[in-house]
Amino acid sequence: MRQTRELSRYPPLMCLAIPGQVIRTYEKHGVLFAEARFAGVTREVCLHAEPSTQAGDYVLVHVGFAIKKIDREEADRTWRLLLELGDEEALSIQEQA
Repeated sequence: MRQTRELSRYPPLMCLAIPGQVIRTYEKHGVLFAEARFAGVTREVCLHAEPSTQAGDYVLVHVGFAIKKIDREEADRTWRLLLELGDEEALSIQEQA
């Protein structure tokens, strides 16, 4: 019971999708993947949910999966907002992977 009370003092945690730019796409084990750049850090991203994605496109990525294609303006707005909020923890997740 005590643990529940302690946790209730904090707002619920939320997972974020981080915008990245697709550098190239490729198939691996029959699944479409991309090499994507996140603020200078490059990571592998699964494109199964967004198979029409091509090099140069921007995608929102959550735990390594592209969940939505977005335009460059939306990607820029999202990065600016994350930086403005000082959400360094969210931004550093990509670097830890």
